[in-house]
Amino acid sequence: MQGASQNDKNMNELKTATFGAGCFWCTEAVFLNVNGVTKVVSGYSGGKVKKPTYKEVCTGLTGHAEVTQITYDPKVVSFEDLLEIFWNTHDPTTLNRQGADEGTQYRSVIFYADEEQHKIAEQYKAQLEASHVYKSPVVTEISPLTNFYPAEDYHQNYYALNPNQGYCQYVIRPKVEKFKKHFANKLKK
Repeated sequence: MQGASQNDKNMNELKTATFGAGCFWCTEAVFLNVNGVTKVVSGYSGGKVKKPTYKEVCTGLTGHAEVTQITYDPKVVSFEDLLEIFWNTHDPTTLNRQGADEGTQYRSVIFYADEEQHKIAEQYKAQLEASHVYKSPVVTEISPLTNFYPAEDYHQNYYALNPNQGYCQYVIRPKVEKFKKHFANKLKK
């Protein structure tokens, strides 16, 4: 019984972050490599349809964004660290678009779980704007998390399960390699 209590205690100390950065396959592949991240689930947030399918979300009519919900240990990796990775591994200046993926389902978005995440995300975005890191304005939406629906099973861990697929080779792999190069100090050992 004591082991179960300790496990429950550890689970209660974990937090979640929910980010949309274009295609969830790319975002998932990056965050699975972050030290302190215990789980990444691809899914849908921000829309009005309950339990949407990939086909429905792809129409752009449900209001959902493709997102990853990241479970992390804040004693190992902070929400600020996750935001730094988020903003540096996609283009937060293109409205409803990431590369060839276009539509509201591919928008740059942070769905905050509580007021602390809200405050941190807003401050970080303001700092990005003030520093003029990007030539264009940061259009990342910052909204409360009102729903999260896991995507279909075939979307989970997509890059690891399909490494030779064309999209994985030409779109996801370069993003993962860039992340590993720029964030070597945040990689899982």
